[in-house]
Amino acid sequence: MIDAYLLPLQRRLLHPVARALHSRGIKADWVTLAGFICGLAGAGAAACGAFGLALAGLAANRLADGLDGEIARRAGPTDRGAFLDIALDFLFYALFPLGFALADPGSNALAAAALIASFIGTGSSFLAFSLIAERRGMAAADYPSKGIYYLGGLTEGAETIALFVAICLFPSAFVPLAWVFAAACGVTTATRLLAGWRLFR
Repeated sequence: MIDAYLLPLQRRLLHPVARALHSRGIKADWVTLAGFICGLAGAGAAACGAFGLALAGLAANRLADGLDGEIARRAGPTDRGAFLDIALDFLFYALFPLGFALADPGSNALAAAALIASFIGTGSSFLAFSLIAERRGMAAADYPSKGIYYLGGLTEGAETIALFVAICLFPSAFVPLAWVFAAACGVTTATRLLAGWRLFR
C-alpha cells in the first residue's frame, strides 16, 4: 500500500552504498543470493526461538533486496537478476513464518499455515497479473524501476516486513498478528483478482 511512496526514499539512502559496491566489482546477483542466505538464517533462528537473530537476518535480507536493485541499475539489469530477485523474495516470505511455526507448533502452526496460504494468494495473483500485463505491453507508472509489472495492494512489501519485524519483537503475539495479516492479504488477493477480471476481458 505504501511501497510506491517509500521506494524513492529507499533508493536515495541505498544509492551511495550500491555505488561503492558496484565500483568494487560486486554483482547484483551475488547480493541477491547473499540476502536470501541471510533470510534463510533468520528463519532458522526463529525456528530455534532466537528472535533477535531472526530480526537481524530479516534486516540483512531486506537490505540486500534494496541494494541488489540499485547495483543492477548501475551495471544494467538482467532477466536472470529480475527472476532471482522475485523468486527468492517469495520463497523468503513463506519460510520466515514457517520458522515461527517450528518454534512453537502447538500454538503457531495453524496461524502460520493460514498466513503462508494467504501469501500464496497475494503472490499468485501478483505474478499472474504481471505475466498478462507484460504480454499486453502495460507499464506500472508507480514502479518504473521494477523488473516486472508491479501491482500494488493493501499488503505489499513494506507491510509484510512490518509484520515480520513485529513478530520478531513480540513473538508471543504471533497468532493474532498472523491471522489479522492473513485477512488483509485476502483483501489484497480479492482486489487483484477483480482488477485482472476487469482489465483482461
